[in-house]
Parts: sequence; C-alpha cells; structure tokens
Amino acid sequence: MNIKLTIEYIGTSFYGWQKQGSLNTVEAAIEDAIEKITRKKPKLIASGRTDAGVHALGQVVNFHTDTTIAPERLKYALNSKLNDDIRIIESTLVNESFHSRFVAKEKTYIYRIQTGSVRRSFEKNRSYYVKGDLDIESMRKQAAMIVGQHDFSAFKSEGSSAKKFVRTVYSLELKKYGDIIEMEITGNGFLYNMVRIIAGTLIEAGKGQDINVEKILESKSREFAGPTAPAMGLYLKKVSYSIDNEL
Repeated sequence: MNIKLTIEYIGTSFYGWQKQGSLNTVEAAIEDAIEKITRKKPKLIASGRTDAGVHALGQVVNFHTDTTIAPERLKYALNSKLNDDIRIIESTLVNESFHSRFVAKEKTYIYRIQTGSVRRSFEKNRSYYVKGDLDIESMRKQAAMIVGQHDFSAFKSEGSSAKKFVRTVYSLELKKYGDIIEMEITGNGFLYNMVRIIAGTLIEAGKGQDINVEKILESKSREFAGPTAPAMGLYLKKVSYSIDNEL
C-alpha cells in the first residue's frame, strides 16, 4: 500500500526534517514510529525539507507498507509511538503514482511576527519578535511586487542546489491580529530560505527602511534583499496536489 501522511510538528526541539546521523529529526522520529508498528523500516518521501526550528501544520509524506492495519487507523497507532511535538493528522491510502514531492502543485507557508513592547512568553519559539511597531501598509506595498512569476535569485541563500530560479508566487497576504502579523504565501515552489528572506525583507520595509522589491528582483543579487528571518516564525501550512490521489 502507498500511504499518505499529513503531519504537524513543533520544530523547536528538532534539527530539521531530514535524518542526520543520531541527531533528533522529525524524519527519524516518524521512521522509528512506523518501524515499531509495522516491524519494517520505511522509506519516507517528503514533500520537502524543513530546517531546524521550522514548524509544520501540514507536512505531507508517503511510504509503502504491507501492514494489515487499516490506512485510516495508522495515524492512531503512530501517534501512540510519537511524542507530543509530532502528530499525524491524517493517514490515507493513495494511488501508486502518488509521490508527495513530485506531484505537489503548490505549497503554502506562514511566517508569524510578534510586535510590541514586550516579548510574550507564549510566543517563545512560535514567532519572531520585533520590538515596537511595523508599518504593515508599507509591507503590503512591497509584498504586492512578489506576486507573479519572477527570477527569485535575490531571495535565495547560498548553498541552494536549485539550477533554475524562476518561481511563481500565486498569493502573498499580510494579516494583523493585535500584535501578531502573519505573512501567508502560496507558490508553485520555493528556493532555499526564499520565504524567510521575503519575510526579512518585508520586515525591513515595515521598519521604514528604503526597500524596493521590484529593484531587488531585477538585481538578482542576494546582497540587496533583507536578512533571512529566523526559523522560529516559519510554518509549512499546506501542500496541495492537482489530482485526488486517495482511493
């Protein structure tokens, strides 16, 4: 059976998604849980990797198994073997052709920022704290230039393995809830640290810095974009697929 898992996790205590020797990673924890349930070590295929400290509300993976446990019941069995920082939200049987990475149509990320005079304790490791206020209208003005198909070379970190840098951003919205600003961005794919660099650039605009996203995009140079915002504010919200792969 080809099983699709939808997963949420708090990334604070993990060294990211991908297995790294004996380090505590999300992938290793889920593989261990599956092995305990099925007695076989699985090969997980993830929609993408998340860095250390990054959270997920809807990470998607698939793996093959011959377990006799009903697909929809697997989430309960796996959750019994996982600590509270990881939860399997859904487990379903999908077509053999389903590949969580290669057939993904789009991804949605959220970046959370807390503003104000005091760093709230309940926001620790769940959002990036910026002391004072941010001009959200200035941030929205620059955010509008991100939407569309562009060469995002200026918004990628060194070490990116991508060979092509053109991506399409379908939407980018900034919403304010009291002292929380949420940036929600959906696109057909993202370069390494692209979302965090976009967030860092918009934060600079909100601080009143002279930011012109149109010129940054034209430059294709990382040196002109803002800093890479910290991992703690980033959430993989959802991965969408073009066809219904469930059986």
